[in-house]
Amino acid sequence: MKRRIPLLLALLAAAASAGDNRPIDTKAAFARLKTLVGEWQGTGEKKSERLSYELIAGGTSLIERETADNRPAMITVYHMDGNRLLLTHFCMAGNQPRMEAREFDPATGRLHFDFMDATNLPGKDSGHMHAATLRIADHDHLASTWVYYEGGKPKFTEDSEFTRVR
Repeated sequence: MKRRIPLLLALLAAAASAGDNRPIDTKAAFARLKTLVGEWQGTGEKKSERLSYELIAGGTSLIERETADNRPAMITVYHMDGNRLLLTHFCMAGNQPRMEAREFDPATGRLHFDFMDATNLPGKDSGHMHAATLRIADHDHLASTWVYYEGGKPKFTEDSEFTRVR
C-alpha cells in the first residue's frame, strides 16, 4: 500500500498540470496586442529602450521594433496561425526563435509565449530567447520579461517596463 501512495500523488500532480494546457482565447490575446500600436519609452534604468508597434498586412500582423542606445535594433512579429498566436523574434544573437502563446489572462493583460523552434540556431544548446511574457496593464503601461536560454537552461532574464509616448 505504501508504494501506491507516491504513484497516486504523481498521477494527481500530472492531472493537475494537464489542466494548465487548456486552450486560451488567442483571438482576444491578439486583439489586446493590437492595442499596443504606437510609440513606447522604457522607464527607470531602461530609459534608453524604445518600442514601436505597427499593424501590417491588413491588420493580420503586428511588428514590434525594439531599439536602445548602443545596441542593434530587433524586430518581433506577432501573428495568428489558424487558432494559434505566434511570435517570431529577430534577435541580435543572429537567430529567429518562434514562440507560441500558451497563457493569456484578459483581466491582468498577462500574455505568455513559449519556445517552439528557431531558424539559424546551430543547436538546441545554442543561446536564444526561449520565453516571453508581456503584461499589458492598461492603455499606457506595458511590461515585458524575456528569458534567454543557453546550454539548455536559463542564462538571464530581461525585464523592462514601458509607458506610451504616443
